[in-house]
Amino acid sequence: PSVISAAVVTFLVWYFIMGDFVAGLLAFVAVMIIACPCALGVATPAALMVGVGKGAESGILIRGAEYLERSQKLTTVVFDKTGTLTKGEPAVTDVVSSGDYSNEQLLEYAGSVETGSEHPLAQAIVSESKQNTISLKKPTNFEAISGMGVKAVVNDRQVLFGNRKLLHKFNIPIETIEQTMEELESEGKTVMIVGIDQKVAGVIAVADSLKESSPLAIQALKNLGIENIMLTGDNEKTAKAIGKKVGIEKVIASVLPTEKANVIKKLQSEKKIVAMVGDGINDAPALAQADIGIAIGSGSDIAKETGGIILIKDDIMDVSRAIKLSKATMKKIKQNLFWAFAYNSGGIPLAALGLLSPILAAAAMALSSISVIANSSLLRRYKITSGEEDLLPSFEHEKTKQMEMKVEKISR
Repeated sequence: PSVISAAVVTFLVWYFIMGDFVAGLLAFVAVMIIACPCALGVATPAALMVGVGKGAESGILIRGAEYLERSQKLTTVVFDKTGTLTKGEPAVTDVVSSGDYSNEQLLEYAGSVETGSEHPLAQAIVSESKQNTISLKKPTNFEAISGMGVKAVVNDRQVLFGNRKLLHKFNIPIETIEQTMEELESEGKTVMIVGIDQKVAGVIAVADSLKESSPLAIQALKNLGIENIMLTGDNEKTAKAIGKKVGIEKVIASVLPTEKANVIKKLQSEKKIVAMVGDGINDAPALAQADIGIAIGSGSDIAKETGGIILIKDDIMDVSRAIKLSKATMKKIKQNLFWAFAYNSGGIPLAALGLLSPILAAAAMALSSISVIANSSLLRRYKITSGEEDLLPSFEHEKTKQMEMKVEKISR
């Protein structure tokens, strides 16, 4: 209405005051043409389309423009541990018997109970058993207890295999192996207890090496002013040891798979805009609850289906790259809107004064749309890895510092 009013007023001024009907009519048409918001209409979708394409080109699959737009508002990124910060390829590092059973027997019972499980820790136990040419038996009366472990019957013996909570559930004291467990956990290892016939038989420790890019990815997010949190089912000591290695100060440990979404909900209740990065089936509810779910490309199908952003290359450095791409895209959108609005607001007075003919007004509007599309296309030249060259020196410095502290501790 305001544009039509301006055009009508322009015509009336030219006709009744200036006495020129033709000039008034031309000015009326020119104002109507120059006020057409074509450039404003393409300012946002053009930039978003290029941004999403740039992400796909770099191995970051963004499943909708809304996720790209929302990424630049993130304040907190929550990481699952296994398969996200770590390689998801754990290996047995220690087998400690309480004395009644040999290490081979411990592996036999634990491996037999875990036969058929797809969990990475279970596969590590089974793999270690097979490497030691241990024959595994088929368990009976198998039962998986969420967030605790498993129980089954092997060789007519009741076998429990899991964490402290599992042994406490069945009223089995673990004081005799507590110190051993704490020592192993302080090294960042996941320790599982083997219980046979209501007694502790020993412990098996498993470690999963960190992805090489994990510490760099955390530092890159810190440089963007984003809070990092690690969410894991491991106990607090193991979780903190791994968190220290990767550079995450805030660790939420001993979280059951069903509780992960509640943790995200609690963070959101603190007015935080949260992204969840995960790869497993048990991460899916948390990925869905988060403002943005970021799934690892090699993860489970349900995690990828739930995630709004998928990291095709399994490189968590792409988390910070996606956020930087989002910021660059939003910057382009603001530039587009500014220039589109400038064309309209600057062109209307010129058209009203008779300085723009309808032909020139049409050309100007076409040029405004072209300029917006051209400006959006410049986003293709954006270097998604910009600034990462500064991360390596600081990471190497921190790594050297940690090695010096470790050497000093050993020398003492």
